[in-house]
Amino acid sequence: MAKILIIDDERSIRNTLREILEYENYEVDDIDNGVDGVSLIAENDYDLVLCDIKMNRMDGMEVLTEGLILKPDLPFIMISGHGTVETAVEASKKGAFDFISKPPDLNRLLITVRNALDRGSLVSETKVLKRKVSKVRAILGESPAIRRIKETIDRVGPTEARVLITGANGSGKELVARWLHEKSNRVNAPLIEVNCAAIPSELIESELFGHEKGSFTSAVKQRIGKFESADGGTLFLDEIGDMSQSAQAKVLRALQENKITRVGGEKEIEVNVRVVAATNKDLLKEIEAGNFRMDLYHRLSVILIHVPPLIERKDDIPLLTSNFLEEICNDYGMPVKKISDAALQALKLLPWSGNIRELRNMAERLIILSDKTITEDDVRAFANPSGPAPANSSKETNPGRDFDQFTNFQEYKDYAEREYIKFKLEKNNWNVSKTADDIDIQRSHLYSKIEKYGLKRGE
Repeated sequence: MAKILIIDDERSIRNTLREILEYENYEVDDIDNGVDGVSLIAENDYDLVLCDIKMNRMDGMEVLTEGLILKPDLPFIMISGHGTVETAVEASKKGAFDFISKPPDLNRLLITVRNALDRGSLVSETKVLKRKVSKVRAILGESPAIRRIKETIDRVGPTEARVLITGANGSGKELVARWLHEKSNRVNAPLIEVNCAAIPSELIESELFGHEKGSFTSAVKQRIGKFESADGGTLFLDEIGDMSQSAQAKVLRALQENKITRVGGEKEIEVNVRVVAATNKDLLKEIEAGNFRMDLYHRLSVILIHVPPLIERKDDIPLLTSNFLEEICNDYGMPVKKISDAALQALKLLPWSGNIRELRNMAERLIILSDKTITEDDVRAFANPSGPAPANSSKETNPGRDFDQFTNFQEYKDYAEREYIKFKLEKNNWNVSKTADDIDIQRSHLYSKIEKYGLKRGE
């Protein structure tokens, strides 16, 4: 149900408009002055404002200006008993959707209201679609470490230098890689991503370099590898610390000579690829342990970028949380939920072992399970929904609030299974084989579960 605010100093006009709009099943608030009207706009998520132009204390044009500063996409319909062409033009220039003269014609009013609400919906949907199809999301944060990363990307992006990105799982290494490509001269060529930890060691060489038909049992046709697919663009080797020794040797050769050979083939193929790698491991320790080649490390680490864990940039949590709340609410097609200052402080106190990915999941959980405003008690209650409620949490006064969302036992079992598998996959960096061993089920069974619950690797 659309929510409409009427701002007019004439009680009779407010009552008439309210009666008409409520009859059409709109939710209506009204106020008799512009100052309080602006306050209501700031505090509520209205879909439309009907505003008189001539009012005491603050006229309608000032309300229009202030309201659009607070909510740039909020449609305004201006109404006046002294309507002129000049007034209508001025209102349009300031951002009003339309202008109606008093007394309003019923049919025209309702058509204009519907059109304004449709336009508001289209604006919101367009924003969501633009974000979904956009190449890369913004790197959010104002902490010194994030500012250094942004500056480094600006400097390094336009060059051909190879970059090694380090950081914990979920900290945003992939986003840094995407921005390096976005800032490069290869931006119009493909960015090809390979998760080295998610591919079995016996298949990694075929994935990277391709294979010829008949080169091994399941090679029923020729396949182009990721190096060839990324020709002219950027190849992102995620979790390269998990790459097998034999694949490391071939990657080193490809970096040295800009040539590859498909598995089972003899022909050398020239490739023009910029390689960006990432890992959550300490590669120097892996070199000491004999698990990673030192010469490959030096080839990859021309530029080193370390992405700090969220626990080291707690001051960025309010900005990140606000962004996630807006993004997720827009995806769900619902008003953006507010979050209290106390709730933001409570978020800062959490350990954040899953980093940015965990914060986004937390934001989505709070949106689904909390009321209109997210409180400190909500954060405490839902920080670890699978564990016991923390002391002084709202669960003590409302036991079982997490379970009200489930209509039957099977629904709860599916939810619990989905969350458990998702947790284990993220813990193992989406290495399906390792996760299957970890939870003691067959890999094919785990793939079926992933497909059943629509699980996807997070950003």
